[in-house]
Amino acid sequence: MQPAALMGSSLADWISAISQLIFLVIFILLFVGANQRLQVYVWKGDIKSKLGVIEWLATGARKRAREYIAKNKGRDVDRLLERTIDFFLIEPVSVEPTDIIKRMDHLFNVRRLRFKDFFKQAMSEADDVTRSRAEVAVEVASALNYIYKIVRHLLMYGEKTKNWILIMQLQLVMPMILQQARTLWKAQEHFLKGVPIGDGAGPLVAVRLAGEGAEWREVDDETVASEVDLEGRRLIIVKAKGPASSVGRPGRATERIVRDLVGKGVKPALLLTVDAALKLEGEETGSIAEGVGAAIGDPGPEKIRFERIAAEYDIPLRALAIKMSEEEAITAMNEKIYKAIDKAVERAKTIILQETRPGDTVILVGVGNTAGIAQ
Repeated sequence: MQPAALMGSSLADWISAISQLIFLVIFILLFVGANQRLQVYVWKGDIKSKLGVIEWLATGARKRAREYIAKNKGRDVDRLLERTIDFFLIEPVSVEPTDIIKRMDHLFNVRRLRFKDFFKQAMSEADDVTRSRAEVAVEVASALNYIYKIVRHLLMYGEKTKNWILIMQLQLVMPMILQQARTLWKAQEHFLKGVPIGDGAGPLVAVRLAGEGAEWREVDDETVASEVDLEGRRLIIVKAKGPASSVGRPGRATERIVRDLVGKGVKPALLLTVDAALKLEGEETGSIAEGVGAAIGDPGPEKIRFERIAAEYDIPLRALAIKMSEEEAITAMNEKIYKAIDKAVERAKTIILQETRPGDTVILVGVGNTAGIAQ
């Protein structure tokens, strides 16, 4: 055999041997789960990079809130933030449902009043609008801090228990978590500027229906009402008191108004609630839908007041929803939502005129946050 042939055969044997060795090594690595470890390493790296962004947002939100409070003559700001950033509420026992709404309402109210007291004490020289903006700024900082701590906990717990499934699931949802965190960061800036947000669509509809020069009276805590004539109908309009950042107590205010009317021998012919509603992907921002029930994104205490008072006196309870995304709801009101306000006003008028008669009394409630929306 020629030397060249021998060399070729030897080279081929070496290549074959090396290939088999590589295949064997790969097989062993696969058998012991090296590929899985590598994948988990990549997942953890992705989670940690996004967690770093969330930490930056949480720290920045806290710093921005601190600067705003200090700029408005807040006292002992660091202690205020220390008490409010991790302020929590323990939900009432639900195993025994008896009077759960009453207990929930009480706890929510105590939490709200206690939170406000913190800012009244620390910002005694500031007005209500300024304090309300500071409250929201801290609420956002608190939410971002909570998101950061939860993600960090899940990552560290997954590493500690070597639970690659938990790490995989966390990595899959991280884009959505990060998007929510960025939305909160943007929302804090808009609240501090005092501009109307998307969730203010309901109150803005109420203001448009009341018209310029309408007289408003406070009917409940941070909740006002006005009366106008709409083609012979007595229209009572309810909304949260602005331009401070507040959602008021629309359910309780409406309940009081209805009982007062019934006590005077007047039964409302219609109760119409108008609120922002989260749209589904693919739906158009600013599209309007109508239905039956109480249009209010409430955990229960305010919403059930609408339902109970309507059922007690057999009042038709109608709803009007202005569609928007979660980001659009808590950030500055965009052009599409603003243009939808006029359409919602016309739709509300149509419902009232078609479903009531001249001489009837109608209650319309503009549900939502009145940041930047005065009476």
